[in-house]
Amino acid sequence: MNLWLAFIVTLVLCVLWLRIIDFLASKNYLSKKLSRKIVHIGTGPIFLLCWLFFPDNLWSKYVAAVIPFLITLQFFLIGIGVIKDQGSVDAMSRSGDPKEILKGPLFYGIAFIIVTILFWRNSPLGIITLMILCGGDGIADIVGRNISSPTLKWSKNKSIAGSIAMFIGGFIFSTVLVLIFIKSGYLHLDLTQSILKIIILNLVATIVESLPISDWDNVTVPLAVIFVGLIIF
Repeated sequence: MNLWLAFIVTLVLCVLWLRIIDFLASKNYLSKKLSRKIVHIGTGPIFLLCWLFFPDNLWSKYVAAVIPFLITLQFFLIGIGVIKDQGSVDAMSRSGDPKEILKGPLFYGIAFIIVTILFWRNSPLGIITLMILCGGDGIADIVGRNISSPTLKWSKNKSIAGSIAMFIGGFIFSTVLVLIFIKSGYLHLDLTQSILKIIILNLVATIVESLPISDWDNVTVPLAVIFVGLIIF
C-alpha cells in the first residue's frame, strides 16, 4: 500500500476504535474502568496489524509512529484541559478527572511511539512488548477486578487471578501477533523455537506488573521486557 494511504487507513481505524469506546462509555454502556481497559487492549493490536499495510522503506516506521504520537498528544491536551472531550475522559479515567489521562494512557502512548521507531515489524521484541502491554496488562486488570482470588502478599491491590490473566493474555496476544508477522514474511523465526523466549518475557512482565507501583505499569513493564528481550533474542 502507498505510504500515505497506509497512514490514513491506520489513523482512521485507530481513531474509529477510540471513538466507538468513547461513545459507549459516555452512554454508560461500558463502565469507566472497563472502557479504559478495552481501549488499552484493543488499540494496540489494531495498530500493529496495520503495520502490514506500510511499504518497505526507511520512512514507514516514522510515519506509522506519527499515529500514536497524534493520539498521545490529544491525550495530553485533554489531560491538561486544553481540549474538552468528556467522552475520552469517561473512557480513559477511573474517576472522571481529566488529569488521570496524564498517567497510564499517556505512558501507554509514549511506549507505542518509542517501540514503533526502535523495533518496527522486523523485530519480534517490539511486537511482543506491545502485545504484553495490551493483552497482558489490560486483561489482568479486568480479571483481577471481576474474579475473586487471594491478593498477592507483596502487593495488596493485585490478585493471583489478575497475575495469571496477565501471563496468559500477554502470551496469547504476543504469540498470535508474532505468528501473523512470521506468516507475512516480516519475521524470520521458527515460532516453536521462539515459544520459550515468549514465555520468559511474559513471566518477566507478570512479575514486574505484580509490584506495588501504581500507575507506572505502562513504563515498567515495557522497559523490563525490552531489557530481558535484548538479552535472549
